[in-house]
Amino acid sequence: MTDVNIIGLDLAKRVFQAHGARADGSVAFRRKLTRQQVLTFFSKQPRCIVAMEACATAHDWGRELQVLGHEVRLIPPVYVKPFVKRQKNDAADAEAIAEAAARPTMRFVTVKTEEQQARAMVFRTRDLLVRQRTQLINALRGHLAEHGVVAPQGTAKVKLLSDVIEDVNTTLQPLVVELGRLYLDQIAALDGKIADLERVLKREAARGVTTSRLQTMPGIGPITAMAIETFAPPMESFRRGRDFAAWLGLVPVQHSTGGKQVLGRTSKMGQRDIRRLLIIGAMAVVKSAGRKSAPEGSWLARMLARKPRMLVAIALANKMARSAWAMLTKGEDFRVPAATAS
Repeated sequence: MTDVNIIGLDLAKRVFQAHGARADGSVAFRRKLTRQQVLTFFSKQPRCIVAMEACATAHDWGRELQVLGHEVRLIPPVYVKPFVKRQKNDAADAEAIAEAAARPTMRFVTVKTEEQQARAMVFRTRDLLVRQRTQLINALRGHLAEHGVVAPQGTAKVKLLSDVIEDVNTTLQPLVVELGRLYLDQIAALDGKIADLERVLKREAARGVTTSRLQTMPGIGPITAMAIETFAPPMESFRRGRDFAAWLGLVPVQHSTGGKQVLGRTSKMGQRDIRRLLIIGAMAVVKSAGRKSAPEGSWLARMLARKPRMLVAIALANKMARSAWAMLTKGEDFRVPAATAS
């Protein structure tokens, strides 16, 4: 096995599959490994490239293999699938991973640190609790609507439902009131937990130089700044800001052929957390510009004068992504663009 150049490792819970390939692409070995055998096996291998799909547990295994001196390459699963030959099984998957990793133009995922994954867990937990709160609010609205109580959507309108439930002169059935209070207690508990997690995110964002710099841009707060630092790879891995915006899925889908450029809707093919937060921040900037009016001659003012607000928000999110790339690669705070004459 001394001539092994790349080892493709198909991850699993218990039984892993390793595929060793030489520099010319020929098969060096195929081997099944139990979970307990993986690190022992790779500790005996000469330093080489170890490729895995960027899926669950991949970053943890990547860090462990880097400690052993191997070069780890994580590949998005969608880029591995075209290399699977005919039947799908663990051996075919491991071979496809090794073959995909050998491609000179293949794109890889940076192995995340434990700190990045800890911060990612905070984001994921907050998102989960927000979704659960939304489910409870919608369920409560739906149940009370069956009893003639209708309230607008949104967390801010829960107070209207609470007032109806706690009204001493309510005409609701006692069982409905009892269950309504159960919903309200759960919603209040989630509100407190979500607020605690947001304080953690703000505290972590206040400590970092990168997150503090990102927050100088309008539309980027501590949560978005933390998301960029946590989920995005090093900005130096992108040649220009357009590449970062494309990685986030903030560019049109292309259906070009025959030399004719055909662009469709936003691709949404990138990191969804950062993309969603940038669009939310851009929408807040657009709404603020609608209330206070954007500076005359600015790009935002010209766009709002002739385009729908949602389209402007997507375009602004794209510009924000480019600006974030420029700020982090140059080590500069946000600078307001000079207004130009129409």
